[in-house]
Amino acid sequence: MKQPEIRFKGFEGEWDKIKLSDITISIKSGKDTPANGTVPLYGSTGIIGTVNSASYDIPLLLVARVGANAGHLQLVDEKCGVTDNTLVVSSKTKTSLDYLFFFFQHYKLNDLVYGSGQPLITGRMLKEVDVYMGNSSEREAIISYFKYLDSLIQSTTKKIASLKQMKSACLVSMFPQEGETKPRVRFKGFEGEWKKSKLGELFSERIESDIYGEMLSVTMNNGIIKAVENGRYDNSNNDKSHYKLVKINDIAYNSMRMWQGASGCSDYEGIVSPAYTVVTPNEGVNSHFFACLFKTQLTIQKFRFHSQGLTSDTWNLKYPAFSKITVLYPSDFEEQKRIASFFSTLDTQISLHTQRLEKLKQIKSACLDKMFV
Repeated sequence: MKQPEIRFKGFEGEWDKIKLSDITISIKSGKDTPANGTVPLYGSTGIIGTVNSASYDIPLLLVARVGANAGHLQLVDEKCGVTDNTLVVSSKTKTSLDYLFFFFQHYKLNDLVYGSGQPLITGRMLKEVDVYMGNSSEREAIISYFKYLDSLIQSTTKKIASLKQMKSACLVSMFPQEGETKPRVRFKGFEGEWKKSKLGELFSERIESDIYGEMLSVTMNNGIIKAVENGRYDNSNNDKSHYKLVKINDIAYNSMRMWQGASGCSDYEGIVSPAYTVVTPNEGVNSHFFACLFKTQLTIQKFRFHSQGLTSDTWNLKYPAFSKITVLYPSDFEEQKRIASFFSTLDTQISLHTQRLEKLKQIKSACLDKMFV
């Protein structure tokens, strides 16, 4: 019996099975190439240029037909051109295309892809796909619900991008740039030039080992997290005699990737592999502030310059080289705390919205699985 597992209240009975070719006007490859014009030209993943005149002027469902993006879907509701790496599905009604847009996300069109050299979906293959659907009212209810989910996903994605852009801008404006001795943007009540010191005067190397500590991971974007949260699990058969102890407020960094920003301040006590360097703050040093400083482009450039090795694959920044690097920082510990707190709040907001986005995607995936046949 062909009906979905989950339905909106008031709908029942089996769904109809219809060939895609029976509910579309045409399915064919695009034919346009870029030209200097005013009409958007769509490719397999979005607008890639312009054309002089539109080849298509009705609502369209675009399906990437070749390459790594085969099966990627786009809904287009404007006059446009379409490249030949994309299939153009047109229908008498926009409602039909809206429904197909979500149905094919359930169907997983990339499962149709064939060919080991150049992955491919053909128009003939699409025409033979069986589409299941309820009556028009049920289809409209499904479309409305998934459009609502997509709007939440889109707005959350934009919020994350906005917060990350804000963080990047603040990492520039709230830290001195090349040739400057104080930041351009500052919290009220703080003034004067920042102090210059070598990192060896601010941090000492921690060289203790601990074979029983919890494994930690140093990530590019999320600082130090527990290894189990990063998909890594402890293996008790490993020899941990050389693993390094990390205590709360220590900074640990990947010695071979410090020049890429692989560092963080730890909120946990645990251990990291011998490939990492662990430093502990001296008196008057706020580790969370310096963890932010270590993410600025100016400081990362210094890490790159002081890393030792013939090629980027072998660049290495051990503590002796790290300790010689000179940085600017506020001598007022309270200013260090304010800056660290500001970026911590930003990171928390980014994390919360990222978790919300993942949850929304999980909800949509589950609904696609259970609300279609």
